[in-house]
Amino acid sequence: MRKSWYIVQTYSGLEQTVKESIEQKRDHFKLHDFIDRVVVPEERVIDVKGKKVEKTRVPSTAKLHVSSGDSISKGDMLAELPEIHVKHDGKITELRNMRKLVIESIDRKNSRTYYIPSARGIETGIRLGSRLREGMPISKDKSIFCEIDGKVVQNDRVRKIVIKIADGEEEIYFVPFETFNKLIRLHQDVKAGTLLADKKIFTASTDGIVEIDTYGAYREIKISKVTTRRLFPGYVFVEMYMTEEIWELIKGIEHVINFVSNAGQPIPVKRREMKAILGLSRREIREKVGDVKVEINMDIGERVEIKSGPFEGFTGVVQEIKPERKEITVAVTIFGRETPVILQVSEVEKVQS
Repeated sequence: MRKSWYIVQTYSGLEQTVKESIEQKRDHFKLHDFIDRVVVPEERVIDVKGKKVEKTRVPSTAKLHVSSGDSISKGDMLAELPEIHVKHDGKITELRNMRKLVIESIDRKNSRTYYIPSARGIETGIRLGSRLREGMPISKDKSIFCEIDGKVVQNDRVRKIVIKIADGEEEIYFVPFETFNKLIRLHQDVKAGTLLADKKIFTASTDGIVEIDTYGAYREIKISKVTTRRLFPGYVFVEMYMTEEIWELIKGIEHVINFVSNAGQPIPVKRREMKAILGLSRREIREKVGDVKVEINMDIGERVEIKSGPFEGFTGVVQEIKPERKEITVAVTIFGRETPVILQVSEVEKVQS
């Protein structure tokens, strides 16, 4: 028996419920010879609306477990910092809690790293993303000053470990606070290979598509959320062999309105059209990023503010949008002259009127 595709009409929002009900009837009554696939065509949409993008910064020394374009789920591993071990036999002479503060220049070409003892503390108001000026104090006791104009890209708790080795030299380690080996003690004699810190794991906080940008001291892993959207709200597509009994069985299912019909007779979908519909639906995507539709919530002519990169803080007008690349061209005024700048969508935000 050659089956054809038919369209069942239901109420918007109940498509999945009707799909599952048809499949349950098919399985219960062993009607696989009459009813085959039941599909609610959907498309996967990457949400690249600036604030919706989740960002994770990892040190450049971290081992990446994902690549740009990967489709991931919440909780998946993004990267890891390796275990830290003692290099040479020695004695621990200093064990101190510190803050690691990394400040990156606006053009992202230079950075400075500061280790500030927790006892001194960081100046009030300094947090991840804060903009700082050269000469500003960054410790509460005003003994440490910022050396460049830039912004804070890393603000982590670390443990400083100083080990005096046999020849009188000192080895200094800065290890993540949360993975520090709590068995380590001040004045302890340690052997080469002793564990100072376990691996530090970075995981995804949401489902989405990965994009990785590499800068000097760190990598930024951006995750654009992926949502699904019904291609044909209120309709369920059923591959079936139409008989009077099957027709009545499906019509009797709760929330089913009717088949799409002509003069009371269900109309089969043309095979060429159904092939195109399946090609658009998530059923056929199989997690290929190239098949995911990118939706950008911006229009040509809209005013936006640039949130990162060398033009951070500038505002401009959207001139061109390239959804497939997640890029937009923004006209900004520099030295009185309008200049087009190509940016990633995640680097800009709409200017609220």
